[in-house]
Amino acid sequence: MSMKLSTVFKMLAVAGVTSFAAASFAGEVEVLHWWTSGGEAKSVAELKKMLQAKGHTWKDFAVAGGGGDNAMTVLKSRVVSGNPPAAAQIKGPAIQEWAAEGGVADITAVAKANNWDKVLPPVVANQMKYKGKYVAAPVNVHRVNWVWINKAALDKVGGKAPANWDEFFKLADKFKAAGIVPVAHGGQDWQDFTTFEAVVLGVGGAKFYNQALVKLDQTALKSPTMLKSLETFKKIHSYTDKGAPGRDWNLATAMVIQGKAGMQIMGDWAKGEFQAAGKKAGADFVCAATPGSANAYTYNVDSFVMFQQKNPANAKAQADLAAAILSPEFQQVFNLNKGSIPVRTDAKMDAFDDCAKQSNKDFLATAKNGGLQPSIAHGMAVSPAAAGAIKDAVSNFWNTDSMTAQQAQQQIAQAALTK
Repeated sequence: MSMKLSTVFKMLAVAGVTSFAAASFAGEVEVLHWWTSGGEAKSVAELKKMLQAKGHTWKDFAVAGGGGDNAMTVLKSRVVSGNPPAAAQIKGPAIQEWAAEGGVADITAVAKANNWDKVLPPVVANQMKYKGKYVAAPVNVHRVNWVWINKAALDKVGGKAPANWDEFFKLADKFKAAGIVPVAHGGQDWQDFTTFEAVVLGVGGAKFYNQALVKLDQTALKSPTMLKSLETFKKIHSYTDKGAPGRDWNLATAMVIQGKAGMQIMGDWAKGEFQAAGKKAGADFVCAATPGSANAYTYNVDSFVMFQQKNPANAKAQADLAAAILSPEFQQVFNLNKGSIPVRTDAKMDAFDDCAKQSNKDFLATAKNGGLQPSIAHGMAVSPAAAGAIKDAVSNFWNTDSMTAQQAQQQIAQAALTK
């Protein structure tokens, strides 16, 4: 972060500035998030209902922008001005960065009362803690390496879900010949990055992905495998439409839902859009691991960091929010709407569709075989500074026709050195 938030908190304390929550109505919980699309909004509405049922007031603080970059900019402004929300959607290594600055709430008592250490996978539980204390509550597990395909369009061209990148491009050619946009894409850097990491995972495998995009190993980043990944990545660009620049991810998903596009590379939050449109897995759309990654799983865990509340009533509302997030009831209804799977290891999957059941099965399997990897595109793998620099380099390559894969490789390797 560009400025020490701990210093800001101290300055505000000296100035006698009270927290925003203290000046609010008793039992109010303000929640900053970026869940504004159809399936996402439906999901967050369930959490609102649970808090209202406990007598609390929910103050929605939604900031549009699927990747969350806009929300983080707003959050920094709010914290610097001395009025942080009760909870903010933050994930991955950024949790520890915010906690290190001070001002976050210790919710370990809530975690102990609800046995979080027993019901959460260790890899997830550890990301929710700072110096051994819980400061955030995880909501779900998203699989990022999915490709979504319109079933009617697939049947029309006589294709099948692609198992590798050669099959992917053959299917893309069939869609193109049929007058269907082969790949629905939105021209936002996080969408470019989502596609890029899927290609690296499929071309190089989970072990290479970890070396290159988690450990940021320079040898891996400068390797022939990375060069091949970049060439494959750029080839996908030629199968997108001219309307892609600036398009939101859910509008790209809508193209697949409507049959205007054949497929989209996107995390399983896209499934929430299919469901909101009344579409069913298997009948209306096909979900498959992105080419070459059937035995790997890039994950994205949404979570809420809690900020200190001086008003006791608001602190109680905040604790109830944290407890509600991990309740079995909310975990089921939220993830059924969102397209993700419950973060609880004891969750029952009976009510979920085949895509979610496959996701849950693969999540548990890859956790044992080394195929489970954090998504760099979605803030789970490296520091926000490094991820941001690499993201910029990736999108620069995606959008610059004159740039070679070799030039992009050099830029990405250099960006990975960002601290």
